[in-house]
Amino acid sequence: MEESGMHIQWYPGHMTKTRRMIAEQLKNVDAVCEILDARIPISSRNPDVDELTAGKPRLVVLNRADQADAEATRRWGAYFRGRGFAVLECDAKSGRGTAKFAAAVRELLADKLQAYAEKGQTGRVVRVMILGIPNVGKSTFINKVAGRKTAKAEDRPGVTRSKQWVPIDRGLELLDTPGILWPKFEDQSVGLNLAYTGAVKDDILDIETLGCHLMAYLGGHYPEALAAAYKLPAIPERQPEENTVAYGYGLLEEAGRKRGFLISGGEIDTERMARILLDEFRGGKLGRFTLELPEDL
Repeated sequence: MEESGMHIQWYPGHMTKTRRMIAEQLKNVDAVCEILDARIPISSRNPDVDELTAGKPRLVVLNRADQADAEATRRWGAYFRGRGFAVLECDAKSGRGTAKFAAAVRELLADKLQAYAEKGQTGRVVRVMILGIPNVGKSTFINKVAGRKTAKAEDRPGVTRSKQWVPIDRGLELLDTPGILWPKFEDQSVGLNLAYTGAVKDDILDIETLGCHLMAYLGGHYPEALAAAYKLPAIPERQPEENTVAYGYGLLEEAGRKRGFLISGGEIDTERMARILLDEFRGGKLGRFTLELPEDL
């Protein structure tokens, strides 16, 4: 199989409208909270956000931290704090860490809240804009923080389509916004990482090739976890002359053979195995993995 050059573009018209709405609403909020996937903290960041929200205090939420490599998440936390952002690690699905959100916002805005108090505005409501790309867990996070179902959450990209204010307590309101991607992923690895985690729709990609890329990454970075998950012998190292897809395809075949995914003529159904791999990766069934690190930047 040849090395794949994936050029993923996914920018529905409503995202242009979303960008405009975010720019218009910034004057109405005190801070911006950016929800990222802890497994892919850079790939799951819209690079436009820095420019769009310049000058606003920022809280970065590393969501799905339960599925990410714990040591890698610690390093990402240090990276974002070094850029002047507050950081909160959580798992929105189970709710772990979400109870610390309100306190993290108030700590981030401590100077502003003190200034309000000195002006006699002690009851003033703090408003926070919540940003995140599609399917990063934004709606689930808001629902957990609010303690009730206020935002529509679905496990597919692009569900939230309009802004909505969500009161959290008497002194805190959140502005939920639709997920926003960007027109083109210049770096192929960004597109692949978003595809692995389900942030772009599967039907715009070749599933088998995607599975080969993911297998190759896990085989190179987490060989022991991969071997344990699919009951494989020791994972072979990728040879210098071997391209990514060919290496991943070999691992996909081995895993498919172990699972008994045979088709006529004794061939391995590698497409089925690729779908299973992606499902199990997204469900956290294979282990805790982080697909990019601060030192790779």
